[in-house]
Amino acid sequence: MRALILGGTADASLLAAEIARAGLDAVYSYGGRTRTPADQPLPTRIGGFGGVSGLADYIGREGITHVIDATHPFAAEMSRHAVKACAETTTPLIALERAPWTRASGDNWIDVADVNTAAAALPEAPANVFLAIGRQHIAPFATKPQHTYTLRFVDPPEAPLPFAADVIVSRGPFTLHSELEMMRRRGIAWIVARNSGGDGARAKIDAARRLGLPVLMISRPQLPERRRVERVADVMQWLGHRACLGA
Repeated sequence: MRALILGGTADASLLAAEIARAGLDAVYSYGGRTRTPADQPLPTRIGGFGGVSGLADYIGREGITHVIDATHPFAAEMSRHAVKACAETTTPLIALERAPWTRASGDNWIDVADVNTAAAALPEAPANVFLAIGRQHIAPFATKPQHTYTLRFVDPPEAPLPFAADVIVSRGPFTLHSELEMMRRRGIAWIVARNSGGDGARAKIDAARRLGLPVLMISRPQLPERRRVERVADVMQWLGHRACLGA
């Protein structure tokens, strides 16, 4: 058996640690979005595969017998490529995907389909807006230049931004206390977020609830049907091994 982990998330790192602890043969793949990705306890590759055909070639060339899609819930293109490449090569595929967030009492969410809809939904009157959506998705907000934007990236931007913004360079996870402090200090009035789910990025959602702020919540993209689980232990069971998390 040789597994390929399509990673880049905290869940993928937990899975890599568990697979390494079990002594299984696996490769961890980063998509290359982050310049300084976290170290993994497995052999690691960085960069794209070259589409569906490139991924299929890699699976065959490297003797991959199982593929685990543990990418970000919004990494739709990679997930679609994985479904097609695994179908072409008859390679078993499973998705490790955290559950989306659900509304709690006091949340003021406005559900939107995508970043374009989110940008259009911002008010016309100038406001302080926190864009918690990653640097690849900010361009549509150039249509609303009257707002004061706060962005937060893992790496400093390499190219000029499409609009004026205050950039915070920091790697999460973030705490409720730190998110409340940031939002109060910057006078944030609106938050734009993707429904990524999980605990690591939830603090901003909890802070918005505490402050009574509206959140433009971008829904997850539609993906092809595939086997999906939410726990590392379920992936290990699928691989034929028991998990020993916390051991």
